[in-house]
Amino acid sequence: MRLTRFKLTALALSAPLALAAPALSAQEIAGSGIAPGTAENSAPRAIGFASAAPAGAAMAIVMTGAQLPASVSLSDADRAMAERRIAALEFAGKAGQSLELVTGDGATRVMLVGAAADDGAAPDWRDVGGRIAKAMGEEKASVSILGVDDSFAMAEIAFGASLGQYRFDRYKSGRQSPPAQAITLVGSGATAAQALWQSRHAPLAEGVALARDLVNEPANVIYPESFLERARAAFRGVPNVTIEVLDQADMRRLGMGAIAGVGQGSPRGSRLLMITYKGAEGAPIALAGKGITFDTGGISLKQNPGMWEMKGDMSGAAAVTGALLSLAKSGAPVHAVAAVALAENMPGGNAQRPGDVVRTLSGKTIEIRSTDAEGRLVLSDAIEYTVREYAPFALVDIATLTGSAVRALGVEYAAVFARKDAHAEAAIAAGDATDEVLWRLPLHPAYAKAIKSEIADIKNGDADPAPGASVGAHFIEYFVPKDLPWVHVDMAAVDRCSSGMPTCPGGARGFGVMLLDELARNWRPAE
Repeated sequence: MRLTRFKLTALALSAPLALAAPALSAQEIAGSGIAPGTAENSAPRAIGFASAAPAGAAMAIVMTGAQLPASVSLSDADRAMAERRIAALEFAGKAGQSLELVTGDGATRVMLVGAAADDGAAPDWRDVGGRIAKAMGEEKASVSILGVDDSFAMAEIAFGASLGQYRFDRYKSGRQSPPAQAITLVGSGATAAQALWQSRHAPLAEGVALARDLVNEPANVIYPESFLERARAAFRGVPNVTIEVLDQADMRRLGMGAIAGVGQGSPRGSRLLMITYKGAEGAPIALAGKGITFDTGGISLKQNPGMWEMKGDMSGAAAVTGALLSLAKSGAPVHAVAAVALAENMPGGNAQRPGDVVRTLSGKTIEIRSTDAEGRLVLSDAIEYTVREYAPFALVDIATLTGSAVRALGVEYAAVFARKDAHAEAAIAAGDATDEVLWRLPLHPAYAKAIKSEIADIKNGDADPAPGASVGAHFIEYFVPKDLPWVHVDMAAVDRCSSGMPTCPGGARGFGVMLLDELARNWRPAE
């Protein structure tokens, strides 16, 4: 008892000293303030075209059968040796097959790469290029790709090689940079292929790489404000491009409570980035992307396993940004605007709560049933602002929106929704053309009724038994004018890829850039 009193007395005597000590300073910046690294990704191999192979280059010979192309220059001895190897190993030039050859002097690596599709369809030239880039990734010499003379096929192989050699290795300390000698496409169509590559394929590859970089970056590097900086850098000097940014203060002034509300729990405020490319007159096509730079679920906190992937919950934003870059750098004859809705969804002391009601730009009200259904919230304000300020003739939104889409379609398809068959078919055709394939899921009046709220206009979740992907689509549809052509893409299942994909080495896929680029080029206003 005496010891207890002594302790109390000691604590009491020390209290004034504690009060007199200097107060701990609050964090002055968000995050640690220490960048994880300053290096860039390893340099890719440059892509070129020529009518003859450079001296000393390793050779990848594209085969669509068992016969060596006559246009490929090999010594008589090497050609005879190659033909014996082909016959002995029954190499048929089928897609996915490859065969290494050893030349007479052993100085030059030669690889045969199959391209023929099993069903007799046209070869997938992009996959051929991707497989070659991966197989030759550590080759110290420059690389020549031979055996194809058609200019379109040559440009497609180059595009696949560019995608297949992508690396995100900037945070590997002590790395040994891989060889960066050029890849040269060799054939009689080289001049036309070079023009096609520069005008169409190279800008598209750059757009995909930008999207991959944005998604692969950790959330302590890419957050709403730094996303803007990356976008500004990517578009710097590109003709016919304008950029507009709304910050948290602008959103409060305009009454954009949905997007502002998602970011209110984070010290990094929400942003709305508007990128306009005017390559034609008339109303634009609008591309809106969900940009949750990290999604903890907010107060409706996610479970830990797999949460690290939520740095990629801004894949839709990355896709529309990459698509605009491709359209602008290729000088596409279109007018397009990207609405990039950026927020960080954190469970801070100021975070919004389940049960809160928020108001959008137009005055529509939303009851928050789950703070983990936040992507549709940022898109609601972004869509209303885009429609009001830019008057598009059509609107496409893309988002990693629901686990329901993943469960319905797996990793083979992204889900697509549209009010009209023709609009869904246009999106599906664009997906088929770019191998970013879509599968249509239903909109239904019963699902629309399921999002009605008892205390607000609609609610952002808790709409059972309606299927989650359709609920998300109907929620977004609520903010799209009835007479505006509209397509919603839920890409939750396909934003990442495995290393087995020839044109994607693993990590972020950059899904949506090619799809949206294709769709924007071909969708025209109704007469």
